[in-house]
Amino acid sequence: MTIQRVTFARPSIAVAMVALSTYCAFAQRAPVPTRVRGTIESVTGDTMQVKSRTGEDVKLHIATDVNVSGITKISLADIKPGSFIGATTVPGPDGGQNAVEVHVFPESMRGTGEGSRPWDLKPNSSMTNATVAESVVGNDGHTLLVKYKDGEKKVFVADNTPVVTFVPSDKSELKPGAKVIAFIKQLPDGSFEANRISVGRDGLTPPM
Repeated sequence: MTIQRVTFARPSIAVAMVALSTYCAFAQRAPVPTRVRGTIESVTGDTMQVKSRTGEDVKLHIATDVNVSGITKISLADIKPGSFIGATTVPGPDGGQNAVEVHVFPESMRGTGEGSRPWDLKPNSSMTNATVAESVVGNDGHTLLVKYKDGEKKVFVADNTPVVTFVPSDKSELKPGAKVIAFIKQLPDGSFEANRISVGRDGLTPPM
């Protein structure tokens, strides 16, 4: 009787192992990307081919109502108390937050994505969209106190940190050689659609 029970149990163990393997495969599957950074290689109709910064060829469908913004350089001095900004930051050696880039939103975009969240530009990076409450000028940059609805942060912006802003644009700027960051979603058929695209002006690579 004991031998029969062991023999009968083997298929059940095998099924359980297969189920566990399937679960692990799903758990380890790479997350669906929400942003593509790279250089446009071609645009044909509503399809855009992008060479990503990691060297991958990515085909994107351009949404009919796509929002295209230009990205252009401005000065660190253009960031003032009251400016609504986005700052990509990484932890500094002193426990503070060091800016990797800062983008100043035009007044029409005030409040966009307000708050702080993990970001995928660099390891351990965060994106904080907030209003500048205070700006202190130092010898090698500015220290900004930024406030958002759930909190506040102090962000150090070095003199050589890229600072940019958004300007009106349209699909005519989506052409080979342009540097872009495309915000995408996956369609039911597995393809990707870009519904918001920021394109660098004059060869600029969008730093965010």
